[in-house]
Amino acid sequence: MNKLKFKDKINVDLLIYLAIVVVSVIILAFLDMNKFEYNYAISIIEKSLVYAVVALSMNIVTGFTGLFSLGQAGFMALGAYTTAILTIPVASRPNVYYMNGILPALENAVVPIPVALILGGLVAALFAALIGIPVLKLKSDYLAIATLGFSEIIRAVIASPMMDKITNGSYGLKSIPGFKSSVECFAFSLICIVLMVLIINSSTGRDFKAIREDEIAARSVGINIFKTKELSFVVSSFFTGVGGGLLAMFMRSIDSKTFQITLTYDILLIVVLGGIGSITGSIVGAFFVTAGKEILRFFDEPLVVAGTEIPLFKPGFRMVIFSILLMVVVLFFRKGLLGGKELSIKGMKKYSRKKEEQNIDEGGAV
Repeated sequence: MNKLKFKDKINVDLLIYLAIVVVSVIILAFLDMNKFEYNYAISIIEKSLVYAVVALSMNIVTGFTGLFSLGQAGFMALGAYTTAILTIPVASRPNVYYMNGILPALENAVVPIPVALILGGLVAALFAALIGIPVLKLKSDYLAIATLGFSEIIRAVIASPMMDKITNGSYGLKSIPGFKSSVECFAFSLICIVLMVLIINSSTGRDFKAIREDEIAARSVGINIFKTKELSFVVSSFFTGVGGGLLAMFMRSIDSKTFQITLTYDILLIVVLGGIGSITGSIVGAFFVTAGKEILRFFDEPLVVAGTEIPLFKPGFRMVIFSILLMVVVLFFRKGLLGGKELSIKGMKKYSRKKEEQNIDEGGAV
């Protein structure tokens, strides 16, 4: 009987999640059909979905394994450039590589977008496996500095003259195929998020969490600390590379400046704000930060009241307001919006029951 009840609960929760996905697809399809009217909203949603993928991939290594890595921008650059190089239409390449030409081997190298995204992830994972051998022996701040340095090295190499025939150097890449619709972006992001959730909830994910909680205890139960850290770093980098490819598709043109250190800080902000070690926190944080910056954009426009211009309303004031809001959120939610917990059907049911019990108690007290 208990097994049947458990299966029923799983089936009910699965049906609810599927219903949420279907409703999301319907809403996005409606927005796509009215693209000219809702183009701005579509742009915010697509960027939020891309950042959600990268934030969750960063959370794998930072939140679930306890490694403080700041190399996300570098791995995103590897994934983005790999995806872009392999998907730019052959007819457009002379206009892209107009200064120094393109490497003959890449002149006609075109693959389908899903394959390019996977290859971008694999390139990022390969670099992560190589640099992980020396840097994962470092701890805390030293690991952060080492990975941050790697990110800047990647950016410098991409923009260097010796890479002109591959990355187009400092001129960057354009004519990158974009998403055919927001539903396509949602599908790619959903697949990545589901795969990461499965990994986090697997025995491998439990090994990640064990290392985060106590390395000595993890070692005592037979977990190979270095190999598990390396695996976490590689898995995180793979999905970060895929996220970089999705960002290239969203932007349709990229250069080395796209992947500056500030990009890593933006992703870290999403992870911390959503909740370190929270899957749904990364997703909520991505939408909160991306949409928040855009909603407050009117603060950058001059404001005239009764013929008098308000001096504070000028370019850059939006980020001041956004920073103040972030400080307020952090003060009230010191562990992030979800505080390491998950926004789930089960959690919402518990919260609802708790509220009902509180209302009953208050009614009895009166």
